[in-house]
Amino acid sequence: MTPPPDTPPDNGFAPLDLDGLREMARVNRLDVAAMFMAAGNGHFGSCYSCTEIVTALYFAVMRVDAARPDWPDRDRFVLAKGHAAPTLYSALIRRGFFPEGWIHEFETRVGARLATHPSRRSQPGVDSSQGALGHGLSNACGMALAGRLDGRDYRVFAVLGDGELHEGSVWEAAAFAPKHRLDNLVAVVDRNGLCVDGRADEVLPLEPLADRWASFGWDVVEADGHDLAALLPALDVPRFGGSGRPRVVIARTVKGRGVSFMEDVRGWHADAIAPAQYAALRSELQEVLR
Repeated sequence: MTPPPDTPPDNGFAPLDLDGLREMARVNRLDVAAMFMAAGNGHFGSCYSCTEIVTALYFAVMRVDAARPDWPDRDRFVLAKGHAAPTLYSALIRRGFFPEGWIHEFETRVGARLATHPSRRSQPGVDSSQGALGHGLSNACGMALAGRLDGRDYRVFAVLGDGELHEGSVWEAAAFAPKHRLDNLVAVVDRNGLCVDGRADEVLPLEPLADRWASFGWDVVEADGHDLAALLPALDVPRFGGSGRPRVVIARTVKGRGVSFMEDVRGWHADAIAPAQYAALRSELQEVLR
Protein backbone atom coordinates (compact mmCIF):
# COMPACT_ATOMS: atom_id res chain seq x y z
CA MET A 1 0.00 0.00 0.00
CA THR A 2 1.36 3.41 -0.92
CA PRO A 3 1.37 6.24 1.61
CA PRO A 4 -1.53 8.72 1.51
CA PRO A 5 -1.27 11.13 -1.42
CA ASP A 6 -0.08 14.67 -1.02
CA THR A 7 -2.92 17.02 -0.25
CA PRO A 8 -3.76 18.92 -3.44
CA PRO A 9 -3.83 22.71 -3.42
CA ASP A 10 -7.37 23.72 -2.56
CA ASN A 11 -7.44 26.74 -4.90
CA GLY A 12 -9.90 28.32 -2.51
CA PHE A 13 -12.34 25.40 -2.72
CA ALA A 14 -13.99 23.81 0.30
CA PRO A 15 -16.75 21.17 0.19
CA LEU A 16 -20.17 22.78 0.09
CA ASP A 17 -22.76 22.37 2.83
CA LEU A 18 -26.32 21.31 2.01
CA ASP A 19 -27.53 24.82 1.26
CA GLY A 20 -24.53 25.41 -0.97
CA LEU A 21 -25.12 22.13 -2.78
CA ARG A 22 -28.77 22.98 -3.40
CA GLU A 23 -27.78 26.33 -4.85
CA MET A 24 -25.11 24.69 -7.01
CA ALA A 25 -27.69 22.22 -8.33
CA ARG A 26 -29.87 25.18 -9.35
CA VAL A 27 -26.91 26.82 -11.08
CA ASN A 28 -26.15 23.53 -12.84
CA ARG A 29 -29.66 23.34 -14.27
CA LEU A 30 -29.41 26.93 -15.51
CA ASP A 31 -26.03 26.21 -17.12
CA VAL A 32 -27.46 23.14 -18.84
CA ALA A 33 -30.40 25.13 -20.18
CA ALA A 34 -28.04 27.80 -21.54
CA MET A 35 -25.99 25.14 -23.34
CA PHE A 36 -29.05 23.57 -24.91
CA MET A 37 -30.50 26.95 -25.89
CA ALA A 38 -27.24 27.76 -27.66
CA ALA A 39 -27.31 24.40 -29.46
CA GLY A 40 -31.05 24.50 -30.23
CA ASN A 41 -31.87 21.18 -28.54
CA GLY A 42 -30.67 18.75 -25.91
CA HIS A 43 -31.33 15.96 -23.41
CA PHE A 44 -33.04 18.05 -20.75
CA GLY A 45 -34.78 15.20 -18.94
CA SER A 46 -31.69 13.02 -18.76
CA CYS A 47 -29.55 15.87 -17.44
CA TYR A 48 -31.97 17.10 -14.82
CA SER A 49 -32.57 13.69 -13.27
CA CYS A 50 -28.88 13.34 -12.32
CA THR A 51 -28.17 16.96 -11.32
CA GLU A 52 -28.03 16.34 -7.57
CA ILE A 53 -25.94 13.19 -8.02
CA VAL A 54 -23.24 14.95 -10.04
CA THR A 55 -23.37 18.03 -7.79
CA ALA A 56 -22.89 15.95 -4.64
CA LEU A 57 -19.91 14.15 -6.17
CA TYR A 58 -18.04 17.18 -7.46
CA PHE A 59 -18.76 19.60 -4.64
CA ALA A 60 -18.76 17.40 -1.54
CA VAL A 61 -17.51 13.84 -2.13
CA MET A 62 -14.82 13.52 -4.79
CA ARG A 63 -11.16 14.39 -4.35
CA VAL A 64 -10.20 16.34 -7.49
CA ASP A 65 -7.93 19.26 -8.30
CA ALA A 66 -8.72 21.63 -11.16
CA ALA A 67 -5.09 22.74 -11.28
CA ARG A 68 -4.03 19.14 -11.94
CA PRO A 69 -6.79 17.41 -13.93
CA ASP A 70 -4.58 14.33 -14.43
CA TRP A 71 -3.40 14.13 -10.79
CA PRO A 72 -2.79 10.38 -10.28
CA ASP A 73 -4.53 10.26 -6.88
CA ARG A 74 -7.71 12.05 -7.92
CA ASP A 75 -11.05 10.28 -7.67
CA ARG A 76 -12.38 9.27 -11.09
CA PHE A 77 -15.81 9.91 -12.60
CA VAL A 78 -17.46 8.07 -15.48
CA LEU A 79 -20.69 9.43 -16.95
CA ALA A 80 -21.90 6.21 -18.55
CA LYS A 81 -25.08 8.00 -19.71
CA GLY A 82 -22.90 10.29 -21.81
CA HIS A 83 -25.83 12.17 -23.37
CA ALA A 84 -26.15 13.98 -20.00
CA ALA A 85 -22.73 15.56 -20.62
CA PRO A 86 -23.85 19.17 -19.97
CA THR A 87 -24.52 18.28 -16.32
CA LEU A 88 -20.91 17.16 -16.05
CA TYR A 89 -19.66 20.19 -18.00
CA SER A 90 -21.39 22.58 -15.61
CA ALA A 91 -19.79 20.84 -12.61
CA LEU A 92 -16.35 21.04 -14.22
CA ILE A 93 -16.84 24.71 -15.09
CA ARG A 94 -17.97 25.61 -11.57
CA ARG A 95 -15.03 23.65 -10.08
CA GLY A 96 -12.64 25.62 -12.29
CA PHE A 97 -11.55 22.98 -14.80
CA PHE A 98 -12.43 25.20 -17.74
CA PRO A 99 -13.83 28.71 -18.31
CA GLU A 100 -17.45 29.70 -17.85
CA GLY A 101 -17.48 31.05 -21.39
CA TRP A 102 -17.38 27.49 -22.70
CA ILE A 103 -21.07 27.23 -21.76
CA HIS A 104 -21.82 29.06 -25.01
CA GLU A 105 -19.66 26.71 -27.06
CA PHE A 106 -21.80 23.62 -26.64
CA GLU A 107 -22.29 22.14 -30.11
CA THR A 108 -22.74 25.57 -31.68
CA ARG A 109 -20.26 24.87 -34.49
CA VAL A 110 -17.97 22.18 -35.83
CA GLY A 111 -15.07 21.86 -33.42
CA ALA A 112 -17.00 23.32 -30.47
CA ARG A 113 -15.19 22.85 -27.17
CA LEU A 114 -18.11 21.01 -25.56
CA ALA A 115 -19.41 18.10 -27.60
CA THR A 116 -22.68 16.21 -27.21
CA HIS A 117 -20.83 13.49 -25.29
CA PRO A 118 -17.81 13.89 -22.98
CA SER A 119 -14.36 13.50 -24.50
CA ARG A 120 -11.23 12.71 -22.53
CA ARG A 121 -9.06 13.97 -25.37
CA SER A 122 -10.40 17.51 -25.57
CA GLN A 123 -11.92 18.42 -22.19
CA PRO A 124 -9.75 18.73 -19.04
CA GLY A 125 -11.21 16.89 -16.05
CA VAL A 126 -13.10 14.32 -18.13
CA ASP A 127 -11.83 10.88 -17.10
CA SER A 128 -13.64 8.73 -19.66
CA SER A 129 -15.00 9.40 -23.14
CA GLN A 130 -18.55 8.11 -23.49
CA GLY A 131 -20.96 7.67 -26.37
CA ALA A 132 -22.72 4.36 -26.93
CA LEU A 133 -24.49 3.16 -23.81
CA GLY A 134 -23.42 0.10 -21.85
CA HIS A 135 -19.65 0.60 -21.65
CA GLY A 136 -19.21 3.05 -18.78
CA LEU A 137 -19.34 0.56 -15.93
CA SER A 138 -16.70 -1.59 -17.64
CA ASN A 139 -14.48 1.50 -17.97
CA ALA A 140 -14.99 2.25 -14.30
CA CYS A 141 -14.12 -1.34 -13.34
CA GLY A 142 -10.84 -1.04 -15.22
CA MET A 143 -9.98 2.20 -13.44
CA ALA A 144 -10.86 0.74 -10.05
CA LEU A 145 -8.81 -2.41 -10.66
CA ALA A 146 -5.84 -0.31 -11.81
CA GLY A 147 -6.03 1.70 -8.59
CA ARG A 148 -5.96 -1.47 -6.52
CA LEU A 149 -3.01 -2.89 -8.47
CA ASP A 150 -1.11 0.38 -8.10
CA GLY A 151 -1.88 0.62 -4.38
CA ARG A 152 -3.60 3.98 -4.73
CA ASP A 153 -6.56 5.03 -2.61
CA TYR A 154 -8.61 6.84 -5.23
CA ARG A 155 -12.26 5.93 -5.75
CA VAL A 156 -14.18 5.56 -9.01
CA PHE A 157 -17.78 6.71 -9.47
CA ALA A 158 -19.95 5.77 -12.44
CA VAL A 159 -23.44 7.14 -13.18
CA LEU A 160 -25.64 4.90 -15.32
CA GLY A 161 -29.11 5.45 -16.72
CA ASP A 162 -31.72 2.83 -15.88
CA GLY A 163 -32.51 2.35 -19.57
CA GLU A 164 -28.82 1.60 -19.99
CA LEU A 165 -29.28 -1.45 -17.77
CA HIS A 166 -30.95 -3.12 -20.75
CA GLU A 167 -27.44 -3.56 -22.18
CA GLY A 168 -25.92 -6.95 -21.43
CA SER A 169 -22.41 -5.50 -21.09
CA VAL A 170 -23.53 -3.73 -17.91
CA TRP A 171 -24.19 -7.07 -16.25
CA GLU A 172 -20.84 -8.46 -17.36
CA ALA A 173 -19.21 -5.58 -15.51
CA ALA A 174 -21.58 -6.11 -12.58
CA ALA A 175 -20.21 -9.65 -12.26
CA PHE A 176 -16.59 -8.55 -12.72
CA ALA A 177 -16.47 -5.96 -9.91
CA PRO A 178 -17.33 -8.23 -6.94
CA LYS A 179 -15.08 -10.96 -8.35
CA HIS A 180 -12.13 -8.56 -8.04
CA ARG A 181 -13.31 -7.08 -4.71
CA LEU A 182 -13.50 -3.55 -6.09
CA ASP A 183 -14.69 -1.77 -2.96
CA ASN A 184 -13.25 1.47 -4.37
CA LEU A 185 -16.02 1.48 -6.99
CA VAL A 186 -19.44 3.14 -6.65
CA ALA A 187 -22.05 2.75 -9.39
CA VAL A 188 -25.07 5.07 -9.30
CA VAL A 189 -28.20 4.07 -11.19
CA ASP A 190 -30.21 7.14 -12.21
CA ARG A 191 -33.57 5.40 -11.76
CA ASN A 192 -35.85 7.93 -13.42
CA GLY A 193 -38.03 5.24 -14.99
CA LEU A 194 -37.98 6.63 -18.53
CA CYS A 195 -35.84 6.00 -21.59
CA VAL A 196 -36.08 7.14 -25.18
CA ASP A 197 -38.44 4.26 -26.04
CA GLY A 198 -40.82 4.74 -23.12
CA ARG A 199 -41.11 3.42 -19.58
CA ALA A 200 -37.91 1.53 -18.85
CA ASP A 201 -39.70 -1.39 -17.19
CA GLU A 202 -42.14 -1.70 -20.09
CA VAL A 203 -39.29 -1.86 -22.59
CA LEU A 204 -37.59 -4.56 -20.50
CA PRO A 205 -38.42 -5.24 -16.83
CA LEU A 206 -35.68 -4.31 -14.36
CA GLU A 207 -37.28 -5.06 -11.02
CA PRO A 208 -36.47 -6.35 -8.49
CA LEU A 209 -33.48 -4.15 -9.24
CA ALA A 210 -31.94 -4.05 -5.77
CA ASP A 211 -32.12 -7.83 -5.47
CA ARG A 212 -30.56 -8.22 -8.89
CA TRP A 213 -27.48 -6.16 -7.95
CA ALA A 214 -27.25 -7.87 -4.56
CA SER A 215 -27.23 -11.27 -6.23
CA PHE A 216 -24.04 -10.25 -8.04
CA GLY A 217 -22.38 -9.41 -4.72
CA TRP A 218 -22.80 -5.63 -4.59
CA ASP A 219 -23.48 -3.55 -1.49
CA VAL A 220 -26.85 -2.01 -2.43
CA VAL A 221 -28.09 1.33 -1.13
CA GLU A 222 -31.38 2.91 -2.22
CA ALA A 223 -31.85 6.67 -1.93
CA ASP A 224 -33.89 9.61 -3.16
CA GLY A 225 -31.65 10.88 -5.95
CA HIS A 226 -32.75 14.49 -5.41
CA ASP A 227 -32.22 14.48 -1.63
CA LEU A 228 -28.66 15.68 -1.11
CA ALA A 229 -28.69 14.80 2.59
CA ALA A 230 -29.46 11.18 1.65
CA LEU A 231 -27.05 11.05 -1.26
CA LEU A 232 -23.92 12.16 0.59
CA PRO A 233 -23.56 9.17 2.94
CA ALA A 234 -24.65 6.78 0.19
CA LEU A 235 -21.89 7.98 -2.15
CA ASP A 236 -19.04 8.56 0.28
CA VAL A 237 -17.47 5.10 0.68
CA PRO A 238 -14.23 4.71 2.70
CA ARG A 239 -10.86 4.73 1.00
CA PHE A 240 -9.22 1.30 1.29
CA GLY A 241 -12.46 0.29 3.02
CA GLY A 242 -11.68 -3.40 3.08
CA SER A 243 -15.25 -4.61 2.62
CA GLY A 244 -14.40 -6.21 -0.71
CA ARG A 245 -17.80 -5.25 -2.11
CA PRO A 246 -18.44 -2.55 -4.71
CA ARG A 247 -21.40 -0.32 -3.93
CA VAL A 248 -24.37 0.51 -6.11
CA VAL A 249 -26.65 3.40 -5.22
CA ILE A 250 -30.08 3.04 -6.77
CA ALA A 251 -31.10 6.68 -6.91
CA ARG A 252 -34.83 7.20 -7.37
CA THR A 253 -35.15 10.27 -9.55
CA VAL A 254 -37.57 12.16 -11.78
CA LYS A 255 -36.73 12.83 -15.40
CA GLY A 256 -36.69 16.59 -16.00
CA ARG A 257 -36.61 17.36 -12.26
CA GLY A 258 -36.85 21.04 -11.39
CA VAL A 259 -38.90 22.24 -14.38
CA SER A 260 -42.61 21.51 -14.01
CA PHE A 261 -43.44 21.06 -17.70
CA MET A 262 -40.53 18.64 -18.17
CA GLU A 263 -40.93 16.39 -15.15
CA ASP A 264 -41.62 12.73 -16.00
CA VAL A 265 -42.36 13.56 -19.65
CA ARG A 266 -40.71 11.21 -22.13
CA GLY A 267 -40.69 13.82 -24.87
CA TRP A 268 -38.10 15.82 -22.95
CA HIS A 269 -35.60 12.97 -23.14
CA ALA A 270 -34.22 15.00 -26.06
CA ASP A 271 -35.99 17.94 -27.67
CA ALA A 272 -35.67 21.50 -28.88
CA ILE A 273 -36.79 24.31 -26.60
CA ALA A 274 -38.68 27.37 -27.76
CA PRO A 275 -37.72 30.84 -26.47
CA ALA A 276 -40.95 31.12 -24.44
CA GLN A 277 -40.29 27.72 -22.83
CA TYR A 278 -36.73 28.75 -22.05
CA ALA A 279 -38.00 31.90 -20.34
CA ALA A 280 -40.46 29.83 -18.28
CA LEU A 281 -37.72 27.37 -17.35
CA ARG A 282 -35.40 30.15 -16.17
CA SER A 283 -38.20 31.71 -14.16
CA GLU A 284 -38.86 28.45 -12.34
CA LEU A 285 -35.18 27.86 -11.66
CA GLN A 286 -34.79 31.26 -10.06
CA GLU A 287 -36.67 29.74 -7.14
CA VAL A 288 -34.72 27.56 -4.73
CA LEU A 289 -35.54 23.93 -5.42
CA ARG A 290 -37.33 22.20 -2.60
